[in-house]
Amino acid sequence: MDPTAGATISPYAFYWVLFIVIAILSFSVHGNLKRKFNKYSQVPTRDGSTGYEVACRMLQSYGISDVKVTCVEGKLTDHYNPVDGTVNLSRDVYYGRSIMAAAVAAHECGHAVQHAAQYAPVKLRSALVPVVQFSSQIVTWVLILGIFMIETFPALMLAGIVLFGMTTLFSFVTLPVEIDASSRALAWLQKSSVAGRETMDGAREALKAAAYTYVVAAVSSLGTLIYYIMIYSSRRR
Repeated sequence: MDPTAGATISPYAFYWVLFIVIAILSFSVHGNLKRKFNKYSQVPTRDGSTGYEVACRMLQSYGISDVKVTCVEGKLTDHYNPVDGTVNLSRDVYYGRSIMAAAVAAHECGHAVQHAAQYAPVKLRSALVPVVQFSSQIVTWVLILGIFMIETFPALMLAGIVLFGMTTLFSFVTLPVEIDASSRALAWLQKSSVAGRETMDGAREALKAAAYTYVVAAVSSLGTLIYYIMIYSSRRR
């Protein structure tokens, strides 16, 4: 008889393997993003447009007049805020005249276009935001208490898993939203005078590198969710 038959991996062993794999992936993906950002920040747009000008032109081309383009501090802090209707670009992107700045600006405008078009995954993500904000404030404490009290009050651990599951769902819903925003950005850049044929590959590579960060975040969240489920299952036997 095989002495290892029926053996299962320990939740803690799974956690450490997960932690090491995710750490390596995260380091690699962020390093690649930084390299792409630095590389394509040196490649000028064909018509000399800044990120701000690209954003304004893309919004105008879609008939979006109620969204403002603003400059925010920090690096890679670019984002679209549907609450106040703003496309927020970091200083390097706002004033930058590179294909990287143009790609990032167009990507964030892609989110504004999604919002205006009532893109289904965006609506789902927006609906999840208040739930995720609430769960993120308490989920850590619920899970910690749940682990300590799993023998006497298993429902608490289960509640923590459900709360964390909402953040995992949010991470995966974010993936099609980000990919679609990049697709919209590239399609617009392709037909505009901002990027020529020789610079479109750079824009595509830059946005693909950024998308990988969301993939790693989603995988990390899923792995952590599985880890908590394994703890719950092992303690409940």
